[in-house]
Amino acid sequence: MFGFDPVRTIRAARRIPYFVRTLKTYQECAQKTKFPLSIRSLFPILEDMGQNAGSLTFHYFHQDLWAASKIFERRPERHVDIGSRIDGFIAHLLVFMPVESVDIRPLDRKIPGLTFIQNDATDLKQFVDESVVSLSSLHAVEHFGLGRYGDPIDADAPFKAMREFMRILKKDGRLYFSVPIGNERVEFNAHRIFAPATVVETFRDLDLLSFAAVDDAGNFFPQAELSAFGNATCACGLFEFTKG
Repeated sequence: MFGFDPVRTIRAARRIPYFVRTLKTYQECAQKTKFPLSIRSLFPILEDMGQNAGSLTFHYFHQDLWAASKIFERRPERHVDIGSRIDGFIAHLLVFMPVESVDIRPLDRKIPGLTFIQNDATDLKQFVDESVVSLSSLHAVEHFGLGRYGDPIDADAPFKAMREFMRILKKDGRLYFSVPIGNERVEFNAHRIFAPATVVETFRDLDLLSFAAVDDAGNFFPQAELSAFGNATCACGLFEFTKG
């Protein structure tokens, strides 16, 4: 909460002797190379040893592949995204199609294939009714209205945005949607956790085509049951909807 993690600090401190030993070894063997050591060369990284290959945030890893694969299979002429990570899911899509991205935060650089719209997703006034054939919002709505990203405080903000998604989705279009799921609560000002039933009920005007999930341990279930995740601590629900 205050920017200090005592567990990580203790774990890092235990690695200091290893760092010192490897520093001395490198110093001995690098004296006549192009990369000798000096005080300014030191940049201690004390936590990577022993970790898994790569760095996986399991919610994002699985959800990005899940949604990008579905969109790649359908290859819509137009895709609109609301608030998903540009350096993850959006980057996947840009490999094979252009994307329109809406976010309340500014984007200060041009990215080929990306049309950026800075806007509050609780009022998607740029989009007329039933105009979007392919729409996504991954791990975004749970933050709306909590002020975390400079947005106005509004307890109803996620539901306003979800109603807007229903409004702009075209008939027979697809909505790819994810939020943290489990025991329903708010953890201010980080995010909310939704009961799976709350998501389905809010999107009552849409039809649920598929539901996948990432459980509390990071395991991915491509075909999951809503009832199996109602008591999760903080799982990730992946919902595919269509408008009939």
